[in-house]
Amino acid sequence: MRGTTVPPGTPCRTPRPGELPLHRLEVPAPHAPPFAVGTFDAIGPLSRADFPHRHTFYELVHVTGGTGAHVVDTARWPLRPPHLGVIAPGQVHQWAGVAGLTGHVVLFTDDFLLDHPADRELLRRLGERPWLRLDAHADAGVRRLIADLEEEFRGGGEGTESVLRALVHVLVVRAGRLLGTPRPAPAGALAAEFVRLAGHPEPGLWSVSAHAERLGVTPGHLTEAVKAATGRTAAQLLRETRIREAQRFLLRTDLTVRQVASRVGFADPAYFCRFFRRETGLSPGDFRRGGEKHHD
Repeated sequence: MRGTTVPPGTPCRTPRPGELPLHRLEVPAPHAPPFAVGTFDAIGPLSRADFPHRHTFYELVHVTGGTGAHVVDTARWPLRPPHLGVIAPGQVHQWAGVAGLTGHVVLFTDDFLLDHPADRELLRRLGERPWLRLDAHADAGVRRLIADLEEEFRGGGEGTESVLRALVHVLVVRAGRLLGTPRPAPAGALAAEFVRLAGHPEPGLWSVSAHAERLGVTPGHLTEAVKAATGRTAAQLLRETRIREAQRFLLRTDLTVRQVASRVGFADPAYFCRFFRRETGLSPGDFRRGGEKHHD
């Protein structure tokens, strides 16, 4: 996907004043697979960044040691390794008060899911509860898969990219099993593209009609395709996206409520406040004052 990868050493960029640093995946060459795997030390200091930021790529984190917490969007997850974490593009996260962090990180862009497009919906669901405790059996399975990914990535050879895609697919499916998330039905190309767009919010793309225009179909046709593929309406998915974005801005930036409303497509701040209260049960101000949710 255009703009999601950069050459090594490219500095992070902040999209607009008052927003969050945006990390893009570093790849060694323009046509290299949009994928990386390694320990926290091998990936580099940004893999354990202690400031709020977001990615253009998926990040699967296997934590094998350390203390502190991992903060994803509005939730703070204490470290009690072993864990498997799932951070989707656009989610805001940071490591808080972490010491002795060990483990591996698997990074890949949306393009890397080309062979298994239904994984996008599964990853979106995993991103809603991104911190999984692993028992000994599950941890051993994750260790084996990541060891295979790392060996294939470092060794290379004919068919390496296909092998990496297949191993990532297995890792995603097994993560879904750990959470008890049912495997989504294969999505049609139209629905899959809508889910991708809805999960990567862009200015002006806050309505079903705007997405339909971008995709070259009628709103009714788009609604039917999304409902058939995901079991949820396009409007419902967009409402959830707007709320998540608003929550991220309220907790992780100093933007005013009026500015947050504008960022998520509301010209009228009062209407945004009513929408936010209806969807969350709190006013934007009360939500900001309440801070993060803590999870055991």
